Amino acid sequence: MSWEVDFVERLAGIRMENVFNPYSDRCEIYDLTNAPEIRSQNLASVLKDRHSAKIDSIWFGRDLGYRGGRRTGLALTDEVTMLGEARAAGSLARATHGTIVGERTAAVIWSVIRRMKRAPVLWNAFPFHPHDPESAFTNRAHSVRERRNTIWTIEALIERFDHPRLIAIGNDASKALADLGFEHETVRHPSYGGQREFIAKMEDLHALVPIDSPPVSARLL
Repeated sequence: MSWEVDFVERLAGIRMENVFNPYSDRCEIYDLTNAPEIRSQNLASVLKDRHSAKIDSIWFGRDLGYRGGRRTGLALTDEVTMLGEARAAGSLARATHGTIVGERTAAVIWSVIRRMKRAPVLWNAFPFHPHDPESAFTNRAHSVRERRNTIWTIEALIERFDHPRLIAIGNDASKALADLGFEHETVRHPSYGGQREFIAKMEDLHALVPIDSPPVSARLL
């Protein structure tokens, strides 16, 4: 069994209350019958591709959102980007039916990635989608207790990719890395007015030529 498959299978075995695990849980409204298997394969394919490309950075968000990673199984990646730029990472497939859904945060993040020579590994402080009780299509911040059950994912990725540069997107991700004692850079999260600051900081960190990009559509929430 490959490292990537073993990593995803271990993720799939975790169960938590009021948390959607995209590698084992299935949404009865939007998911295809074999959605968990599709998302598991998506993640394994991306990890394999990134390792082969010898990436030198990992970007960390907070947790999966219901419009993004809950549907794709990929951190900071919605269906729009998964079927576009992210597909170059391997054989990726939709796990849902109906209209393709976009997410504003993913759109901003991928607007930077597409300008880079090599895409980073994208991960979260907490790798699942935490939601409010009895309200699956909401986003809430994960708890410290929940994160403790998945800390091994952060450690495993950093070790697997030979201790690359770590970039925390937002204070929650920064705190998670700091609690583990990992040195990292912190950039402002692109939501709630932080888009331009996020892009400018990422341009600086990755030596990208600055561009004056128009804001991503506010329709992508």
